[in-house]
Amino acid sequence: MKILVTGGAGYIGSHTVRLLIARGHDITVLDNLCYGHKAAVPAERLVVADLAHADQLVEGAGFDAVIHFAAFAYVGESVTDPAKYYANNLLGSLTLLDACRKHGVGKFVFSSTCATYGVPTSVPITEDEKQQPINPYGNTKLAFERALVDYATAYPFGCCTLRYFNAAGASPDGTIGEDHDPETHLIPLVFQAAMGKRPLVEIFGTDYPTSDGTCVRDYIHVDDLAEAHALALDRLGPGVQLRYNVGIGRGYSVREVIRTAEAVSGLKVPVKEGHRRPGDPAELVANADKIRRELGWRPRYPELRGIMETAWNWHQTHPYGYGGPG
Repeated sequence: MKILVTGGAGYIGSHTVRLLIARGHDITVLDNLCYGHKAAVPAERLVVADLAHADQLVEGAGFDAVIHFAAFAYVGESVTDPAKYYANNLLGSLTLLDACRKHGVGKFVFSSTCATYGVPTSVPITEDEKQQPINPYGNTKLAFERALVDYATAYPFGCCTLRYFNAAGASPDGTIGEDHDPETHLIPLVFQAAMGKRPLVEIFGTDYPTSDGTCVRDYIHVDDLAEAHALALDRLGPGVQLRYNVGIGRGYSVREVIRTAEAVSGLKVPVKEGHRRPGDPAELVANADKIRRELGWRPRYPELRGIMETAWNWHQTHPYGYGGPG
């Protein structure tokens, strides 16, 4: 297939691009490099532009499919600057979606998030859980989910929404991985603290109703997420509408992540115990039975340690991410 991947120079996008190229697809990456990295994708595949230019890129290109990763994803920033998130995550995405409608793109896979559920009423979370986002980031993702369904109902293309849980890990060969600025994800923060690149990791809340009092999250390897996108593309056709949670179906607490980092690296992780952050659910764990059953998806990394070993390999070989030696 000829596929446009928006945000393809980002963390999850770059791993998906690599997988799709390896499987023989013709890939074009659209990324404005606001948060993505030029070094994460082949230079000849990359078009540096914003979603506002989607129509010019899609027109006449003959794309069979679009995978849409491009989004701002800092929850705290979405609260302080919601205009930025609605402009990009919703209006920019609608510009892309309309270009697909006008120019006959037949398949659309959307990178969504478990943040659309807000604070769940039950765990593990199924796709039928009520979606009640608690921040503008989740609101923008849910708004586009709904627009995508409306478009796919009215116009002749298929769509799939993938609701991620906590993406983690890196390519096993250590050549691409996770590099955010600022970094907010727990696993890279823990390894950076172990390496002395930051003074400590703060644990936000130790009095949750969990096994050790800290928040529990479902961590999924980034390559397993990439595989979910590839399987969704294969299943889509005109009028097909799919939605799936993508997680390993098991949660790990903040303290478990820290202990695993110490076991994998052989280094001590300095920590500070702090207060809860507003809006942090005690537990977010996916029920991924639906994608397993319907698409045959199986995670190659079903345990936290294996995921974190690939992340540690990346941090060792790229201690400064894409911006330094390694």
